[in-house]
Amino acid sequence: MATNPISLTDRQFHLITKAMSDPHRFEILEKLGQAGVDHCACSDIRDCIPVSAATLSHHMKELENAGLVESKREGKFVNYTLCRDVLAAYIERLTKI
Repeated sequence: MATNPISLTDRQFHLITKAMSDPHRFEILEKLGQAGVDHCACSDIRDCIPVSAATLSHHMKELENAGLVESKREGKFVNYTLCRDVLAAYIERLTKI
């Protein structure tokens, strides 16, 4: 299944760079990428990252604002999905610097 390549705006490129500069956020992206499933529950991420619920929520909001993850609320639970196409577009743009 072919998808159209994503073109990042300068603003989105900078948001991604800022979001990924934090070690915890980078670790969260690794966790999502290695999960091997379409989505990962917030509680599963929290089990791997030694931060408070409020801090994790902040990190997830930064990743979502950058377009690196999407959230889906199911009742009181939130599941996150890694946006691999956005990450690929970011990496592609980095290789052209």
